[in-house]
Amino acid sequence: MAMLRVEDLHVYYGVIQALKGISFEVNQGEVVALIGSNGAGKTTTLHALTGLIPKQRGFVEFEGRQITKVPAHKIVEMGIAHVPEGRRVFSELTVYENLILGAYTRNDKSEISETLKKVYHRFPRLEERKNQRAGTLSGGEQQMLAMGRTLMSHPKLLLLDEPSMGLSPIITREIFSLITRINSEKGISMILVEQNAHMALEHSHRSCVLENGRITLQGPSGKIKHDPRIVEAYLGV
Repeated sequence: MAMLRVEDLHVYYGVIQALKGISFEVNQGEVVALIGSNGAGKTTTLHALTGLIPKQRGFVEFEGRQITKVPAHKIVEMGIAHVPEGRRVFSELTVYENLILGAYTRNDKSEISETLKKVYHRFPRLEERKNQRAGTLSGGEQQMLAMGRTLMSHPKLLLLDEPSMGLSPIITREIFSLITRINSEKGISMILVEQNAHMALEHSHRSCVLENGRITLQGPSGKIKHDPRIVEAYLGV
């Protein structure tokens, strides 16, 4: 059984239909990329899955449980965490304070402390800057902080929205290397929304191509990246 199942999902912004009946699955330990042009519906999909916007039709099932109408904070408690587009760190708070906020759904202080140690181990620069205000970090460090903050919730499924946005090619490669390690070492499933189709296809198991609110192609990333339509539209050839 798939960890996450999305079936015939429809989402509207007023009278404008953003998602037009998309369906896909994410299996345990799998990274699924959503690729497409701006306005295709990628971020809307993540917002719908996390309960940030209402779903007008269709359903979402997580670990065998319907979560279509479950509020956002309960979805986090169930194990779905969201690294938003643009990182959205709390700039006036310290790195440490940002990380602790990521564990707001948990009450086990000793386990939270242990998770914090693991986050610092995975992101050493966050420990070096733990007393520094988040707004003074570089873009790459803020992306690490956003990822570390979500890991503090102990997620089973991680939703990543444009992790390379505004980052240099070197830092982008570093961030994607971390994403791959988190997936392979911790077994956390992921949905990856990424404008950089090269990176998305390279660092995912399967991919879905969104166009105007519809999934027009999905399958193994290794196969999709050789599809002539994808090569021409997204890979700059």
